[in-house]
Amino acid sequence: MMLSTIAAASTVSASDGVEVNHLGVNNTIVRINGDGKYLMLPVQESNDDARIVVLVDGNIDRTVNVRLAKSKVDYFVPLDLTSYNGHDVLLNVITTQNRSNIREAKDDACWKNLSLTDTFDISNREKYRPAYHHTPLYGWMNDPNGMFYKDGVWHLYYQWNPYGSKWQNMTWGHSSSTDLVNWNHHPAAIEANGLGAVFSGSSVVDTENTAGFGKNAVVALYTSADLSQIQSIAHSVDHGHTFEIYPGNPVITLESEARDPNMFWDTANNRWVLSLAHALDHEMLFFTSPDLKNWTLQSAFGKGKGAQDGVWECPDLFKLKVDGTDEEKWVLVCNINPGGPFGGSATQYFVGDFDGTTFKADTDADGNIPTKWMDYGKDHYATVSWSGAPDNRRTLIGWMSNWQYAAEVPTLQYRSANTLPREAGLFKNADGQIYMSSAPSPELVNIRDKEIVKVNNKSAGRKKRVFSLPVSNDGVCEILLDLDCRRADSVDIRIANNADESVTLRYNSSDHTLSFDRRHSGIVDFSQDFPAVTVAPTFENDKKISLRIFIDKSSMEVFGNNGKFVMTNLVFPTMPYSTLSISATGGSAKIENLKIYSIKEL
Repeated sequence: MMLSTIAAASTVSASDGVEVNHLGVNNTIVRINGDGKYLMLPVQESNDDARIVVLVDGNIDRTVNVRLAKSKVDYFVPLDLTSYNGHDVLLNVITTQNRSNIREAKDDACWKNLSLTDTFDISNREKYRPAYHHTPLYGWMNDPNGMFYKDGVWHLYYQWNPYGSKWQNMTWGHSSSTDLVNWNHHPAAIEANGLGAVFSGSSVVDTENTAGFGKNAVVALYTSADLSQIQSIAHSVDHGHTFEIYPGNPVITLESEARDPNMFWDTANNRWVLSLAHALDHEMLFFTSPDLKNWTLQSAFGKGKGAQDGVWECPDLFKLKVDGTDEEKWVLVCNINPGGPFGGSATQYFVGDFDGTTFKADTDADGNIPTKWMDYGKDHYATVSWSGAPDNRRTLIGWMSNWQYAAEVPTLQYRSANTLPREAGLFKNADGQIYMSSAPSPELVNIRDKEIVKVNNKSAGRKKRVFSLPVSNDGVCEILLDLDCRRADSVDIRIANNADESVTLRYNSSDHTLSFDRRHSGIVDFSQDFPAVTVAPTFENDKKISLRIFIDKSSMEVFGNNGKFVMTNLVFPTMPYSTLSISATGGSAKIENLKIYSIKEL
């Protein structure tokens, strides 16, 4: 009788159809008694995670971690109840709040703000949400993974937290596109199960039914992550929208941490090849398989080679032809964190040869394996390519952020975007080394709207030339600029707004570099690691540079000399950038060509 009295005294109704029972200072039962497609969970980002165990008809269905609001509500995230229709749903909530008694625990903001609804408002409420880069509708996103192309559709999966805008609850989110520009958002494709959260991986179309799941089944291989990291597979027969988990998982186990499997069909040896990041050992492991289920370790590459400061992650291995030749070389992509050239995470790569079993990297004139970077900005990571891209394309996309501050950028509804899609190529430089280029995918021409500025053969010296940027669509634009800098020591390209916030690109003709200074770009004080200057080699020796600059609401991507160098950096101006100015020191530079395009509203 006493227990019943205590329980009744601790029972409140958060809203119609939601009953809250406080069992103690750190344990609460939430019972769903009403109808509604979603239970809206109130989030406060500064709070610690609460663990929510969802029971359906008395059995555990899933466990999620949510930063339930304590003193204020930053935003809401939905718990989808549609699959539970007609069943009893109960949430066992365990918090870590320091509370002296139940009365104090009951005052948390989350309990009175729980509600049932049939709709979830996904309209954009963010000033800095990109206009033409892929983002999740809401929640946290990091690595792109599992990407494949099939029947005219590009499928993009990504590491997603559906329950908040900080890293947690890793799930494969899913978007698709027919043009790499306009994205359709789909329900989560693969969710956590008893083996752990769903980390990064890859997908292939099994055209010959080697795995036995059916001809043209989509097979995904990913890391299941809990106390250990193991590799699991799942397959889809509806073009990657839903997946069935393989009952024989895991298919690869190791005694040490390994993740982010990336696979492809090796036509020369008639078998599958898998690259797996042996993260803490700073190496990549290579496996082979006849059927995507049974894998044999063949070799390892990487110990003591390249950048070694951080863990190795998100590998990709593919073959490309060297521009202007019939020579083919293999590229091994290796994302590392930390250890990037300007701090935090970045993407290095190795060029070499692969015989189906072993990768061997090219060396320089001194017999050393040089460290090469795919992007010289701070915000380019976890870059991998689409499987099965058409016309022998090698199309890549990355995560446009940095682990140093990704969780602190000034957005709430969502966090993180993807880079623009890029086409990989190889070119031989004057130093005899072969490097990878990353040019904007050809589909990006289609986002251009009006030609706002067109200038040819104008000189720029100490007195700067100033041009207006578009005012429509919050100033997002594309800039094409060809400069002849042979008569100047340096050239400054300044992109600024009326609040005196600016990004300065500086070409240095003596050392053939382009720097990107975002220290005064807008909001920069959310992290000590954000204000920075990044520097890229321009891979030219004639003091001429060609730039293609994409400005979105919170990012700039600078592609130089047809993608021979790239810099990707986030920026958070308090108002849109409105002017482009060009000046030179030590002589004058010629603006051979300048075009500025506004961007269509997508």
